[in-house]
Amino acid sequence: MIQAIAIDDEPLALEVVKAFCNQLDFVELKECFTETGEALKYLRKYPVDLLFLDIRMPAMSGIDFYKAIPHKAMVIFTTAYSEYAVEGFNLSAIDYLLKPFEEERFLKAVNKAHEYYKYLNKQDAVENQYLFIRADYSLVKVVLADILYIEGLDNYLKIHLANTRPLIARMSMKAVMDKLPAKDFIRIHRSYIVAFSKVNSLRNKHICIGDAELPVGTNYTETVTALFA
Repeated sequence: MIQAIAIDDEPLALEVVKAFCNQLDFVELKECFTETGEALKYLRKYPVDLLFLDIRMPAMSGIDFYKAIPHKAMVIFTTAYSEYAVEGFNLSAIDYLLKPFEEERFLKAVNKAHEYYKYLNKQDAVENQYLFIRADYSLVKVVLADILYIEGLDNYLKIHLANTRPLIARMSMKAVMDKLPAKDFIRIHRSYIVAFSKVNSLRNKHICIGDAELPVGTNYTETVTALFA
């Protein structure tokens, strides 16, 4: 069960969050606060898993509040001002709800939190079947079996997936490689990681996956060749 609190200077907004949470069996909304100071005191005594946090608060912004909390927690930002979306994303928010939001949109956000909560706590029966990537201003669940290959583009990654458009994420090659199971993914070039099971052939220092032909870097040739020996 996810333990949560809500912080918003508008009592009506808190009532909406409370009503929506009461419909869920995997989120327990412990408390609601209209003042950041009171919420911070509570969190020092009673850590929670998830915050529903308004960004524009009188004494302290939601952004500053989240930076000040004494322990790591998931956060879903709620605000009437869309210009804060990028900053919320940079703070690794689960999602960003633009007021007024409907129950369906709220449910989509908390389902993301639920999936991430299970991922962090390893509650799924089978581990490492998926990973979470931050893209499009939220956490995106990526099924490992859908990944064809990953392309490095400066400070970004382009994750090529089967039967859907590529996913663009701000992440380093090393960071994503650390998340992937080593037995299933291999780095073949400074700019490419491939799913071993999706490789069709190795020919003339190029790996073919579907219609793509990817070069094998000089520093990776020996390792890649050994896998196909």
